[in-house]
Amino acid sequence: MNDFLEGFQNEIVEQDTNQFAAGDQLRRQVTAMYGLLSNIYGSDKLVLRAGKLEALSLIRSEIIEERVLALQKLVFEDPTYETLPSLEEIPAILETLQDEIADTIARRTVEEELEKKIGEKMNQRHEDYIKEIKMQIIKDNTGPENAQTLKKFAILEKLDSKKLASSAMQILRPESFEEVIGQERAVKALLAKLASPFPQHIILYGPPGVGKTTAARLALEVAKGIKGAPFAKDASFVEVDGTTLRWDPREVTNPLLGSVHDPIYQGARRDLAETGIPEPKLGLVTDAHGGILFIDEIGELDPALQNKLLKVLEDKRVFFDSAYYDPSDNNVPKYIKKIFDEGAPADFVLIGATTREPEDINPAVRSRCAEVFFEPLTPTAIQDIIRQAARKLNVKLDEQIPEIISEYTIEGRKAINILSDAYGLAYFRQHQENHNAIHITVQDVYEVVQISRLTPYVLTKASDEYEVGKIFGLGVSGYLGSVLEIEAVAFTARSQGQGTIRFNDTAGTMAKDSVFNAASVIRKLTGQDIGNYDIHVNVVGGGRIDGPSAGVAIMLAMLSAIQDQPLPQNIAVTGEVSIQGKVKAVGGIFEKIYGAKQAGIQRVFIPKENIQDVPVDLKGIEVVPVQRVEEILQHILPDILTSQSIA
Repeated sequence: MNDFLEGFQNEIVEQDTNQFAAGDQLRRQVTAMYGLLSNIYGSDKLVLRAGKLEALSLIRSEIIEERVLALQKLVFEDPTYETLPSLEEIPAILETLQDEIADTIARRTVEEELEKKIGEKMNQRHEDYIKEIKMQIIKDNTGPENAQTLKKFAILEKLDSKKLASSAMQILRPESFEEVIGQERAVKALLAKLASPFPQHIILYGPPGVGKTTAARLALEVAKGIKGAPFAKDASFVEVDGTTLRWDPREVTNPLLGSVHDPIYQGARRDLAETGIPEPKLGLVTDAHGGILFIDEIGELDPALQNKLLKVLEDKRVFFDSAYYDPSDNNVPKYIKKIFDEGAPADFVLIGATTREPEDINPAVRSRCAEVFFEPLTPTAIQDIIRQAARKLNVKLDEQIPEIISEYTIEGRKAINILSDAYGLAYFRQHQENHNAIHITVQDVYEVVQISRLTPYVLTKASDEYEVGKIFGLGVSGYLGSVLEIEAVAFTARSQGQGTIRFNDTAGTMAKDSVFNAASVIRKLTGQDIGNYDIHVNVVGGGRIDGPSAGVAIMLAMLSAIQDQPLPQNIAVTGEVSIQGKVKAVGGIFEKIYGAKQAGIQRVFIPKENIQDVPVDLKGIEVVPVQRVEEILQHILPDILTSQSIA
C-alpha cells in the first residue's frame, strides 16, 4: 500500500510538472480538485475510494478526459459514469464538480462542529455518571445506619441467639411411614396415587389429629425415591392453611395465586415505580412448582378462590394482568415481560386435607381429585402411639398409662399432648426429688386430665350382661362413629287399646317415625297389639339421630320390653326397619363399626346391602349382615321366634 501511495504521489507530481510546464489551465484545475479531494478524504482513503469506484486506472491516465471522468466518479460516488467528456464539456463539468466539492466541505465543517458538541456533551454525561457512582459508593459505605439503629440491631441479634428447646410435637412427629400408626390403608392409597409417573391431585378426608399432614409430607419424600415418579430431589412441599388464605377480590393481594403491585397505588419496587412499570408478586402455587401444594382445611377456602385455583390446575400456569403494563416499553425487565406474556409456571400436585364431609367440598374440586379417607384411631392405635412417643422421649411409663390416655381421645395429636403434659409434671417432680430418670406415673396422667377438664371419649361400654329393654344402636357424626344407648319400658295400659308411645322429641322426626314402624313390625311378629301397652322409648343422653338408622335398635328394645326378654349388652345393631320387617341400608357403616369397637362391642348387625362398606381387614369385632329382623332375633332372642305367640 505504501509503495502504491508513493507511486501515486510521484505520478501526481510528475503530471503536475508536465501540466504546469504545458501551461494547460484545465489540467491545473483538475489537479487542484484532486488536491482538494486528497485533503478531504486523505490520500490513502482516496485511493481506496477510487478502487471501489473503478477509477484507479483513470486517475493514472495522461488523458485529461479520463481524469475528469475519474473525478466525476469520485465526487458523485457513482461508478456508472462511463462516457468520456469532450474538451468542450470539461469546463462545465469542472464547475459542477466544484459546487459539489464545496457542498461536501460545508457538510464536513458542520459535521465537525456537531461532533465537537457531541463530544462535549458525552464528556459531561460521563463526568456526571462518575460523580453519581462515587455518591452511590459513599452511600453504600456509610448506609442508612446510625448509633440508634445499630444498637437496636444488636439487641435483635442477641434475642435471636436465645432459643428454647424444640417442642415435644417436633420431636414426636413421625419421620417415616413405619411411625404412622393406625392408617395403613390410607397410607397405601395415598402412595398409590402420588408415587407414580402420573400423580393425581388428592383430597384427604378424616378427623383431626390422625396424621393427614404428616402422611402427605412423608409421601413426597417416598415419591422422590421411586423410579419414574416426576418429583425431583429438590421438589418442594408448600404447606398452607385454607382458613388463613385471605385475599382481596380486586386482586390487590393474593398470597395463593400471586398478584400485581401497580406502580401508583400499590407501590411497586422503587426503580420500577419511577418508570411506571407494574411488579408481579408470585404466589404459593409458583413456589410449589414441581412439587406439592398442601392446603390444610381446603373446605374453608373462599369459593371464588377455589374457582381461581381450579383454573391454575387446568393451565398449570398463573396469568397476570395490569393496565400499567405496556409490552412495547423497552424499560420493562425481561422477567416481568415473560411473566405478563407467558404467565408464571405453576405445575404442581394439589393435596387438600379436610375434616368436612365430602358433600361439603366444592364438586368441581372433588371431580379433579382422587379421594383418600383417613380412619379414626382405635384405642389400640392410640396406645401404640403413646408407647412409641415414650421411646422417643426416653421415659418410663406405668403400664396402665397408654390405656388410660386412649379412653380420653381418639386423636393422635391430642394423645401426644396429654403425654407431653404428663412428662412435664414428672420432670418437674423428679427434678425436685433429684432423680435423673423420668418416670411418668398414672397419677401424672390423671392430674393432666383433671387440669384440662377432659372427659372419657367413650362413656358407654359394652358388657357381658343381659338387660331387658336395652340395646346399643350406632350413630355417626362427621368421621366419628359412636354407640347410642337405647332403652324402652312397657306397662299394661289402663284401658285396652288405649296405650300410648312416648319418645324423645330431641331425637328427630325420622327417629320418631321409626318407633311407629317398629310397632307395626312387633305386631306382625308377635300378634300383640302394642295399643295395649304404655311404652316409653328413650335415647340415653338425649342425642339427636339423623335419619332412620336406629329403627332396628328401637324395634328390638321395644320388643324386649313387651316380651320381658333380656338382650345381650355386647352387641350393636344399625339399619332402617321397614313395616314389613326388612332391614334397609344406611350410611356411615365404616365409621359406625369403628365406634362400636371403641365401645368394646363384640358383634355388630348391619344391613346386608351395606356389606361392601365393611373394611376387608377388619379385626377384633364380628360383623353380621342381615336382611330381615327375624335373622337378628335368631341370634339374640330365639325364644321369641319359637314361641306360640309368633306361630
